[in-house]
Amino acid sequence: MRISSPTVRWTIVVALALTAVTTVVGVLLMPDFSGTHEDGLRAIAASPGTATASSLLFTFSQLFLAVGVVGVATQLRDRAPKLAYLAAVTTVLGAFGHSAYGGVQAIMLAMAADLDDAAAHAEVLAAAEAGAGLPLMALGLLGTVLGLILLGAAILRAGWGPRWLGIALIAFVVVEFGLSGMSVWAGYLSGALFFVAFVAMAVLTARGSDDDARRPAGVRASASATSE
Repeated sequence: MRISSPTVRWTIVVALALTAVTTVVGVLLMPDFSGTHEDGLRAIAASPGTATASSLLFTFSQLFLAVGVVGVATQLRDRAPKLAYLAAVTTVLGAFGHSAYGGVQAIMLAMAADLDDAAAHAEVLAAAEAGAGLPLMALGLLGTVLGLILLGAAILRAGWGPRWLGIALIAFVVVEFGLSGMSVWAGYLSGALFFVAFVAMAVLTARGSDDDARRPAGVRASASATSE
């Protein structure tokens, strides 16, 4: 489906581009949270400026992600309606879960300023994550994983843009959530895949490149043969 309104189209373009930038930069600035909660608070205290920037970028990136993916799904719905709809719904739910956890990160910034009680703060964080925070964390993780896989599948099904675009989104999920714990280079690769995929979707949306997605497969093949 072609987005006829320039305002809507460019809103989606900006959202997709900002998703790429805020997500990747936010992750690069993120403190080391691989240890305990107390270790995480001390990591924040060691670099409060970058930790604050990372937290804010992460939280705002979820808003941009939701808007951008819904915009892409709108362009795919004529050729892959079910996949596009499911991708939009699950990604929005994932963005909600992650943005809610962004509030926890904001609290951690305040806790990190009081390291004398770091052990007590760590206990509070652990209790919160094991309680009311658990479903939100699960929603963020599962929604994002399923949403991006479905979006990649919808792009492949609709024939929207280059074929590698849908593959890149699916590959990002595999590398980020399956391999990033094995090597620091996997984290860099996943960031590159995410950035390139979302910038590509922004460019396609800016160009209004939905011609292939609106044409039946036979018409696309005939048009290709004619052009040759």
